[in-house]
Amino acid sequence: MVAEPLLAPHVLRGILHHRPRRRPRRIALVRIPASNLAEGELTHLERQVIDQAKADEQWDNYCAALVAEGWETIEVDAAPELADSVFVEDAVVMFGDLAVLASPGAESRRPEVDAVERTVRAVPGISVTRIQEPGTLDGGDVLKVGSTVYVGASSRTNAEGIRQLRELLTPNGFTVVAVPVTKALHLKSTVTALPDGTVIGHPDLVDEPGLYPRFLAVPEREGVAVVELGDQTLLMSAAAPKTAAMLAGFGYRVVTVDISEFEKLEGCVTCLSVRVR
Repeated sequence: MVAEPLLAPHVLRGILHHRPRRRPRRIALVRIPASNLAEGELTHLERQVIDQAKADEQWDNYCAALVAEGWETIEVDAAPELADSVFVEDAVVMFGDLAVLASPGAESRRPEVDAVERTVRAVPGISVTRIQEPGTLDGGDVLKVGSTVYVGASSRTNAEGIRQLRELLTPNGFTVVAVPVTKALHLKSTVTALPDGTVIGHPDLVDEPGLYPRFLAVPEREGVAVVELGDQTLLMSAAAPKTAAMLAGFGYRVVTVDISEFEKLEGCVTCLSVRVR
């Protein structure tokens, strides 16, 4: 009886201050290939014949792989006339609950952003900002490794775009590090990161590997791109079996998908989705 009035205020405060832990989001934004996919922009590759039917099938299989690993896929409205719109990663970059809308470096890709904005605004709890012209920034040039954000200074992302991103992210505890990209279209065409923070890339594609505290060379160009589907699970291209075997040897479970038609257009596994976590 004596203890009850003494303990009650503490119990009440505990109830009032309790915040239920938010269930982790596992959403992947995707966008169906345009009917004119073969007309997509090319910078570093020679144009090849694109099999539209095969590309559509590969996209279906890519989405199926995400769903099989517990991700909910949300389709951005189709854009049949925007050839590169399937590469949805370039239109927005997620930093937790903050969505940063891109400002594509290729003028033909700027109309892609509007529908992506509508989609991210419909996700509960997401706040939205954007890179403004004359700044340009493609999402494929942004690699997040913990609180460090590497941004490729490429043909698609300029100094003003990097400056704006730094201004947006620094107050949120991120450090933005600019890195040169001259040998491929985007930074994430040259390097990505494993769940433990190790940056992986192919020596022929990376301008300055010494900029990354932990860098691991992979044996195949198509093996530079991985999508983290979980703490121990990676999604990557079926065109890099040696790299897949190497990463499996490190204890990761590797899921591979054939994306050959998108690789002909300088795409990779990261380009085809935006993970909202």
